[in-house]
Amino acid sequence: MENEKIIVLDFGGQYKQQIARRVREQNVYCEIYPSDIGLDKLKELSPDGIILTGGPNSVYAPESPVFDSGIFNMGVPVLGICYGSQLMAYLLGGTVKTAPVSEYGHTEVSIDKRTSKLFNEVPSDITVWMSHTDYIAEAPAGFEVTAHTGNCPVAAMENADKKLYAVQFHPEVVHTDKGAEMIRHFVLDICGCSGSWKMSSFAEETIKGLREKIGSDRVLLGLSGGVDSTVTAVLLSKAIGKQLYCVFVDHGLMRKDEGDEVEAVFGPSGKFGDLNFIRVNAGPEYFEMLKDVDDPEQKRKLIGNKFVEIFGSEARRLADSGGFKYMAQGTIYPDVVESGMGKDGAVIKSHHNVGGLPYDLVVELGFDEKPVEPLRALFKDEVRKVGLELGIPRELVYRQPFPGPGLGIRVVGEVTPEKVMIVQEADSIYREELSRAGIDTGAGQFFAALSNMRSVGVMGDFRTYDYAVVLRGVITSDFMTAEAAEIPWSVLQKCMNRIINEVKGVNRVLYDLTSKPPGTIELE
Repeated sequence: MENEKIIVLDFGGQYKQQIARRVREQNVYCEIYPSDIGLDKLKELSPDGIILTGGPNSVYAPESPVFDSGIFNMGVPVLGICYGSQLMAYLLGGTVKTAPVSEYGHTEVSIDKRTSKLFNEVPSDITVWMSHTDYIAEAPAGFEVTAHTGNCPVAAMENADKKLYAVQFHPEVVHTDKGAEMIRHFVLDICGCSGSWKMSSFAEETIKGLREKIGSDRVLLGLSGGVDSTVTAVLLSKAIGKQLYCVFVDHGLMRKDEGDEVEAVFGPSGKFGDLNFIRVNAGPEYFEMLKDVDDPEQKRKLIGNKFVEIFGSEARRLADSGGFKYMAQGTIYPDVVESGMGKDGAVIKSHHNVGGLPYDLVVELGFDEKPVEPLRALFKDEVRKVGLELGIPRELVYRQPFPGPGLGIRVVGEVTPEKVMIVQEADSIYREELSRAGIDTGAGQFFAALSNMRSVGVMGDFRTYDYAVVLRGVITSDFMTAEAAEIPWSVLQKCMNRIINEVKGVNRVLYDLTSKPPGTIELE
């Protein structure tokens, strides 16, 4: 893993994760660092190649992020994308100006140098994804213009002798034709990487590293049953066995039978039972706390705070029997990136598992301030690959994404045991029918929710006044945007008939067609 490495320097671009993903798809390890990392630190990392991301700023504005121009004399290939391309031009003596015509979205690009290593086997005319107000008006000395558009004279440029390449468009997004091939040419052909990084070697090296780091100390992990915490638990179990204590707080807001399924895997008789599994059945406490609460943000905060309270109480109890040196977390790379990476990295959203427990509790229990996070460098699909390598059942590895607050935010309005049971049963039927129909639910998120709308219906000879269940299905690659899934009408009808006939308290079933944006994936 450490032999070959591509570094992505983040200048505030929204597509930084996609860049890293495209690189890793070539079986080459890649990490994202903030643009203020500094030249000396960058040299210490010994990258095989460097990619400069896009960003919202203008390179000639005083407050815009810059980098030491010495980066271009390291003898390491550099690829600048969008803002990164403009920064390369600007620092090396080219001219960057406000474009007379801004380009956004799909744009036709003409490749001027078909023999460029970056554009090997790329057609002369392609459609790319543009997003810029500024442009390179004049390339620096020593550079050759390799592509253009009708409004952008330098859509791409290169100094092949110094292995410096720049593109104004975004090859990392799926909207750019042959974009993945361009990334592959840069990583393999220009940087000379072999593409030998594999998930199997990651698991083996990680288990070995955990064993060496932890030694004979004890580790505490909050186990949710999701794929991230499940894979974290198995890695640690294989590394340290009974030194691992997993606390599973069952808040009563999980999907049907999910709490029992988690215990079946990690309990004493489970496949991965070589650890200490503690299940806390806290459903009654959560339901009491959520009485008369209908604001979704308040529900999220209450559910999160209650988890910390219960987990902290259990941690104190377990600490009395010998203490812990480390707390483990299922943090993955998007959590780290979205929580901000330096002054130029935008905070997309706060993640409860970046930073761990409240600091006073960490100090009280004597935890090392830095938690054990074996998946911190991986994306979700990579975590799943590791899970399969470790022998975790496929149904757990590919379990549908589930929000931290659970069904608390899939019940619109006040949360009660009765409403949660309705959602559990409806959701179970929905997922069962999708599976029977052979619909691929791995490409997005599919679930049932309960609206707070009640309406009149007729069942048999009786009038009803019951709830409406909302079925949701979205297709997405990154969960930043999403489109409603086109589920066959016959499948939706089957779901509707079963839910109304089998789930007490429901007399209407709706299908949510809203995309993201303007909506969100969850209802609350």
